[in-house]
Amino acid sequence: MSHRFVASTGAAAAVIVTVMLAPGPAAGQAPSAASTAVAAADPSAPLRTPWGDPDLQGVWSTATATPFERPPELAGRDVLTEEEAAALEKRAVETATDEARPADRGRDVSGAYNDFWWDRGTRVIPTRRTSLVIDPPDGRVPALTPAAQQRQAERAEARRARTTEADTWADRSLWERCITRGVPNVMLPGPYNNNYQILQTPGHVVILAEMIHDARIIPLDGRPHLAQNIRQWMGDSRGRWEGNTLVVDTANFTDKTSYRGSGANLHLVERFTRVNAETLNYEVTVGDPTAFTRSWTVALPATRSKEAIFEYACHEGNYGMVGILSGARQQEKATEDPGTQR
Repeated sequence: MSHRFVASTGAAAAVIVTVMLAPGPAAGQAPSAASTAVAAADPSAPLRTPWGDPDLQGVWSTATATPFERPPELAGRDVLTEEEAAALEKRAVETATDEARPADRGRDVSGAYNDFWWDRGTRVIPTRRTSLVIDPPDGRVPALTPAAQQRQAERAEARRARTTEADTWADRSLWERCITRGVPNVMLPGPYNNNYQILQTPGHVVILAEMIHDARIIPLDGRPHLAQNIRQWMGDSRGRWEGNTLVVDTANFTDKTSYRGSGANLHLVERFTRVNAETLNYEVTVGDPTAFTRSWTVALPATRSKEAIFEYACHEGNYGMVGILSGARQQEKATEDPGTQR
């Protein structure tokens, strides 16, 4: 049984999953009878929508035991042996059990999410690659440019200069504030809620992420990107078909949604390819010449989920934010008056 968790990251408590969202494809979104018949006769034949586009619809999970970047001990190696892959999966399963946790882990706030709530992947990707990063060849995210390193240093210094890391709500991350995980972060595996749903119409593709309920509405009609002065949390996406692959070009990010050090010049090219009824290959190339010394690419197969997307009721139960800010005020009082009880 898999468990999907609803929470504000960094908050001290969980929010309970409530109701299902988007329980299934709307009328007209199922594959046509002819497409289904072709797929039954030839499993390798691409599924088609009633209007003829490749059918990417469904709920997809990106949970995996394959590490995002290649571990240092596997430097120079692209692929695991079958024995190594089996051992990695065995460790992932063992880690995902309550018995594998220290008995006192759940007593500390930093370990408040016990393993019942985690939904980490326990299987490596079928290619047995040693990392999800496939380019550069070393399987590692490229170094930041000197300018990006300077930006990070300045932000770190600004944090150190504050009385606490929670002077105001604006000091907390967009994730903790239930705003967004951003792109491509929302498409990549994390500790839980590794699911998204794709829905299609003749002129648009919608990608609904389970984590923080982000919805990307992607037009396919060839319209240009928005003007450069219009910046958005999730960027501005434009899609097109290249054979059976959906290619999504996303730009116009705000510099408030930094991904691994990126800025407003972040540019993504995503590729979605339905391999078969149960597998959707996802690939994203990340570029920002002001942040990274070179562009880089991540690839992973998403597997079809039989479960529906669940509501990520973040704000409704985000009392962790109140606790964080209240705790910071108490710390300030204690600093001003050492006799104040904490």
